[in-house]
Amino acid sequence: MINRDIVMRVGRPTDNLEEITKMYVEGLGFEVIGGFDGHHNFSGRMVGHPKHHYHLEFTTHTNEKAGRAPSLENLLVFYVSNESEYKKAIIRISNSGFKKVKSFNPYWEGGAQTFEDLDGYRVVINNGESPF
Repeated sequence: MINRDIVMRVGRPTDNLEEITKMYVEGLGFEVIGGFDGHHNFSGRMVGHPKHHYHLEFTTHTNEKAGRAPSLENLLVFYVSNESEYKKAIIRISNSGFKKVKSFNPYWEGGAQTFEDLDGYRVVINNGESPF
């Protein structure tokens, strides 16, 4: 079993490294917590909150195209239970370059809003507690 104190990094490729980094920093209130350039033709940015147990990594490769998300169900879901914070989160993500879209899975249409980034990956902001 993996200890709950272990840090989890979720990584994915992009052809728009700087733009995607800016979108997630502005749209989700993250910070750039790390990065690298020109490491064996890879460059990357880590975004999140310092000392949290998860963060996102976006990478790009000088010789390869990442393309768009492989499906409409590639989601990051954030549960925001406080109504005031939820409204602020929706305004922030709406003003950062994410495009509001209809959710592919109708489950998210009740009490949540779905947004798509430049690469077609989606973020769901759910107004409520996590069921887990």
